[in-house]
Amino acid sequence: MNGYPQIADHGMIGDLQTAALVSGNGTIDWWCTPRFDSPSLFASILDSRRGGHCRLATDVDRIEGAVVRQLYLPDTAILVTRFMAPGGVGEVADFMEPDTSATPSGRHRLVRLARVVRGSLPFVFTCRPRFDYGRAPHTLVLHDDGTAVFQGPGTDLHLQAVGPLDLRPDGEDLVADFTLQAGEIAAVVLTSDSDGGLPTPRLTPDEVRDSFEACRAFWHGWLRTSRYRGRWNDMVNRSAITLKLLTYAPTGAPIAAATMGLPEQIGGERNWDYRYTWVRDASLSVRALIDLGFVEEAQAFRTWLRERLSASRASGEPLQIMYRIDGDPHLSEEILDHLEGYQGSRPVRAGNAAADQLQLDIYGEAADALAQAQEIGGIRGWRSFAELLDWLADTWDRPDEGIWETRGGRQDFTYSRLMTWVAFDRGIRMATAYSRPADLVRWMGARDAVFNQIIDRGWSAQRQAFVQHYSTDVLDASLLLMPRVGFISPRDPAWLSTLDAIDKELVSDSLVYRYDPAASPDGLRGSEGTFNLCSFLYVEALARAGRLQQARYAFDKMLTYANHVGLFAEEIGPSGEQLGNFPQAFTHLALIAAAIALDEQLDRAETNTR
Repeated sequence: MNGYPQIADHGMIGDLQTAALVSGNGTIDWWCTPRFDSPSLFASILDSRRGGHCRLATDVDRIEGAVVRQLYLPDTAILVTRFMAPGGVGEVADFMEPDTSATPSGRHRLVRLARVVRGSLPFVFTCRPRFDYGRAPHTLVLHDDGTAVFQGPGTDLHLQAVGPLDLRPDGEDLVADFTLQAGEIAAVVLTSDSDGGLPTPRLTPDEVRDSFEACRAFWHGWLRTSRYRGRWNDMVNRSAITLKLLTYAPTGAPIAAATMGLPEQIGGERNWDYRYTWVRDASLSVRALIDLGFVEEAQAFRTWLRERLSASRASGEPLQIMYRIDGDPHLSEEILDHLEGYQGSRPVRAGNAAADQLQLDIYGEAADALAQAQEIGGIRGWRSFAELLDWLADTWDRPDEGIWETRGGRQDFTYSRLMTWVAFDRGIRMATAYSRPADLVRWMGARDAVFNQIIDRGWSAQRQAFVQHYSTDVLDASLLLMPRVGFISPRDPAWLSTLDAIDKELVSDSLVYRYDPAASPDGLRGSEGTFNLCSFLYVEALARAGRLQQARYAFDKMLTYANHVGLFAEEIGPSGEQLGNFPQAFTHLALIAAAIALDEQLDRAETNTR
């Protein structure tokens, strides 16, 4: 369908409480505010006519020979879209100055700074917000001083023009045309306001520049604490920044992706809302940041996780699989019938009904995240954790929906059992290392029972591999984590034969499918692409197994699927296109883990050959 850029044709900016996507033609086509999981102001990526957008760009379609390039200012989240034409060269820098406070804010400022560096260029500007996912009308109030307010339900969008923008109304929207000469700048400052009451402060040109420099200084200062010095510095840094941008600063809760509704198959129904905090995804994201040396983010998430353990059990379980970023466990799912979906991919879902699923693996990921620190919240924190393991010792042997949130019925998933083993293993280690009170006999008994069950029932003698669940011989790429969590040696014969089986059945030119839906029905129509998380887990498993040439080749090939600014969506489609929500934390955390593992193994091999 017309009017939709490729999913990969975007960069992301954000202020650590909300995020926006900017396409390669200078259009903001996704922005939810005041939080990641709030209704959208701009959502043309989900409906090019009804969703709303804001464009600031050179009209390249009318300039013969014009070329557009997009990049990040190195080691920052400042996105620069460059327009190069015979008459001049200009650029638009989009950024949001990070807000690191622990207080949720109702005001968020997005700056679009245009300048020309050579010759002169004409620019076009349109701002067409559509409140509440395009469901709510708004009114426009335009002032003579270059400011305007789009008044919507519960949220207003303030706009300030800096420089030679002659704003004019187009119905309840705004448009402008202007030309900049070399050395001139113009800016559009968009401020969303759900607090109300106080007027939005105006910015002078100098203050716009100061905000730009403050944003750059923040990201440079944050990255200086990274201890990564490996072979893939640029990609690891970009992935770290992406994980940081996807973390809600007031609570320390990472979200799975910045978007909702982007399809795993064009025209298919696998269109989920990923703007929430999965215990699994968040724990693995934090582990990746810990491995890079970012400790503050880890501590903030542990605090959030301990609060979830101490909260009331809305689902009857100690933990839900996911929450809103403030810890709210209620994520009712609705279908937005008025939106046509990305390239006609319906339904568009807001909220996520999978929050009610049973996925026992989350207790292992949570335990692993908590085990990264000596103190997990003092005596009360330890008691909550110990009570969780006591409960799990009685309840681990149950079928569940599994890591992939299938809607085809509960099974005894091997990965779920694997991570319950991790939960007991980490609890035993912490209790022993730090002399904490614990029912060690009970925990060790449960740990060993899980281990023996996986060996006895999760192993297929026919396939010579660990399988997806106990009632099938289907393979599952989630089990690529087995060596990393310490369940099995990465060079154990049973593991190497599993790796060979996965390579034969789930790997296509180094790209890895999660599982085969045809062989293991998941309750949904259609197919999906290869899963980027699994492709990077495959690289890590190859590296730890000593298959370094294969691992490095697979890793380098995976990097070619990144978009022009180093970002990944959830999946790769049949023609190499990015599919699913974007950018995806799962992918970027796995890239970091693969890079670290591959660096370690390559360094070791080089040392051994000297």
